[in-house]
Order: sequence, then structure tokens, then C-alpha cells
Amino acid sequence: MADRAKGIPVAKEGIPFIVIGGILTLGGWAMGGVGVTYLLGALTLFITWFFRNPAREIPQGEQVIVSPGDGTVVAVESEFEHRYLKEQSIRISIFLNVFDVHINRMPIGGSVEDMVYQPGKFMMANQPGASSGNEQNVLMLRRSDGVKVLCVQIAGLIARRIVSWVVPGEQITKGERFGLIRFGSRMDVYLPQSSTIRVQVGSKVKGGSSILAEIACADPS
Repeated sequence: MADRAKGIPVAKEGIPFIVIGGILTLGGWAMGGVGVTYLLGALTLFITWFFRNPAREIPQGEQVIVSPGDGTVVAVESEFEHRYLKEQSIRISIFLNVFDVHINRMPIGGSVEDMVYQPGKFMMANQPGASSGNEQNVLMLRRSDGVKVLCVQIAGLIARRIVSWVVPGEQITKGERFGLIRFGSRMDVYLPQSSTIRVQVGSKVKGGSSILAEIACADPS
């Protein structure tokens, strides 16, 4: 998989919003509305900042699992994952508010085995029911040693657009950008029960650079 957004200062999905904001700001200035111009200019700057696409230092080591997004860990729970792993797993949920970077990154390297879009509700993304009830895009990932990880993009109350730049069968690299969710969202990661978790509820994480957990590499024999 090529890192499609590498070196781009803002996500391409944000460019139409930025352009529209810029045009409206210029229109307000041309009409002599100082207050409106400042308001629209501030809104345009916020939109540009929202779609920012910073570079990140990716931790090395195949056993290291990195965060797929920026935000706050709102849940670390053991539960049965029935869609893909089909076993008792550890779910780490990360809530992204409107001030967080919304570019999503791969938690592991390996391949995308499958991707399933699930329509649903738009309840607050930091609520427990969002994991199963909200609109979401499920990425089923497999590491080169066979370890499986589920990564789920979940829409929220304001977020109404899930974007994914990958397709099933693609080879992926840990920390590479793979999509985004517009205007507030949530990321869930399901890991094997044997994982060593490195975060807790309340932890602040950054996509691609914060370590969520470690999963020992499978014995090749």
C-alpha cells in the first residue's frame, strides 16, 4: 500500500471545504462586512486545521501495535469479537473530538484481508453503544505472522462521512495513513486476548506514534 496522503499538509477531502470557506471570506470582505469576514476567516482557518495531516515517528518492532488515531482512550474491555476474530478479544476504543487530528493510521503492518461497511445510527461516539450501533467501516487486518487485528472506523453524532483509501488484498505498513472520519468520531481496535496492553482509560494517544499494545510474534516453527 502506498501512503496516499504522505507529504500533503491537509487531507484532500478537506480541500473543498477550505476553498468554499475562502470564497465566502473573500465575499464578506468585498461586501465590506468586517465582522462577517473575521467570522468566516476564522471558520476557514479552523477547517484547515481540522484536516491537518502531520508527519509521525512510527515505533519499530513487529510486536508493537500503534494507535489508529488521535484522541482519548474511553474503553479497554475484554469481550467476544464475533465478526472476524471469533474469539475473546480486547477492545480499545479511542474517542476523537473535533480538535483532534482525524487522519487514520494502520495499527499493524501486513495485509487487509477484508473490509465491511455497516450502516447504522449516529449516536455520540464516546457512548458504549457506538461500537455496535453506529455507522462504521470494519477493516480486518492480518500481520505477516498470522496475528489478526480488527480496526473499526465509527461515525459519531456530527461525523457523517467515513473515508477509507484501502481495498481488500492490499499490503499495508504500520503507521501508514488509510482514511479519515469527518468532524468527530471513534476508532475501535480489537486485539488478541494475549496482548500486553500499554494504555488505560483516559490515556491520550496519537495516531501512528502512540503504542497501544504489544503482541508477541508467532513462532515460525
